[in-house]
Amino acid sequence: MIEMKGVNKVYQKGVQALANINLKIEKGEFVFLVGPSGAGKSTFIKLLLKEEEPTEGQINIDSQDITNLSRRKVPYLRRNIGVIFQDFRLLPNKTVFENVAFAMQIIEASSKDIRRQVPMVLGMVGLSDRASQYPHQLSGGERQRVSIARAIVNNPSILIADEPTGNLDPETAWEIMKVLRQINRRGTTVLMATHAKEIVDVMQQRVIALERGKIVRDQQRGAYGYED
Repeated sequence: MIEMKGVNKVYQKGVQALANINLKIEKGEFVFLVGPSGAGKSTFIKLLLKEEEPTEGQINIDSQDITNLSRRKVPYLRRNIGVIFQDFRLLPNKTVFENVAFAMQIIEASSKDIRRQVPMVLGMVGLSDRASQYPHQLSGGERQRVSIARAIVNNPSILIADEPTGNLDPETAWEIMKVLRQINRRGTTVLMATHAKEIVDVMQQRVIALERGKIVRDQQRGAYGYED
């Protein structure tokens, strides 16, 4: 599903963000990516999305080597990867329905498919009654649920969550985690970068820990292991 072989990433001025990363994430896994600020988590995600290129090494997604993927094919890669952000990144002048539908319009889905799919995913994240509202009318938790719905509306095989609970209170954060767990149980691979110690400790999923660009721990049913 996701495989990195000998991946290094060196930025300008010799700053090494990732060093000799070797790992494999299987289809259907739920994986936490943890580590202190500056450990390389953001670079890790950017490499998967082809926002950055590795200096060395090979990256495979769904058995496809994306390392030398042409720019023309990158949008097709990203169709199979849903992304959830800490700051939601919703379009303020579009309703909840329109925000989610926009992700389908980008890939030129038919109006019929949009009318069928969007209500289904809004129901999945508990927002059926918010479809006609705008982002400013929603709570933080509701806005994150819209972000999740947008990320999964095209049925991606991989869901990347970048600090999805970072701006939420603890109770709301757990509600979001329940949604992500449900999505994972449907077969979607979930990779979540986080500093949320309690969530990682309680959920006991696989934990990949980075420090100074290196994997220092890869543990099934792992714990957070840092004092942030």
